[in-house]
Amino acid sequence: MRPERLTPDRFRQPAIMLSGTVDYEMYGDFRRQLDAAPEGLVVVELSTLGGDPEVARMMGEDIRFHSDSEPARRIAFLGKAAIYSAGTTFMSFFARENRFLTRGTRLMIHERKMSSTLKVEGPLTTCVATVKALLNEIDESIRIQNEGFEGLIQGSKVTMEDVLRRAPSNWYIEAQEAKELGLIEDVI
Repeated sequence: MRPERLTPDRFRQPAIMLSGTVDYEMYGDFRRQLDAAPEGLVVVELSTLGGDPEVARMMGEDIRFHSDSEPARRIAFLGKAAIYSAGTTFMSFFARENRFLTRGTRLMIHERKMSSTLKVEGPLTTCVATVKALLNEIDESIRIQNEGFEGLIQGSKVTMEDVLRRAPSNWYIEAQEAKELGLIEDVI
């Protein structure tokens, strides 16, 4: 059964309002507001230029958990102005029918980034282990990244091939285009 269609007036007073860098400080603020949120519709409003993707995943898992364990609540996402990087990761945890953007908002999807220096020194077996450890970290980060991409595009017109082709160069998607692609429910 499809949930009730949400009209713009339902977004006037979000229970959870977040802006800025997705980091541990935002996570603490998010948890305080989530714990105090009422029954029924809970709107999570966000504007962000990005941040820590693992914090976004933690917040997303909280959304998933509360959505699954509290059927009396409907948790909806409202993106404002900019939903970049970790913000898009967070949005991907909301069911597509619970994703909304304000007019003119831009999503930005990109690959995870890494900065690392590899110093190979010591006994050869240790050198091999050091190199393998870094390769394992990269491989696992790619798997986690792609899980997020799959969640984002589920039920949309966007294919994984589209995302993997466009994400390396930062894919910006305007709100109306996001709706046409089926990444969100509506533009408010």
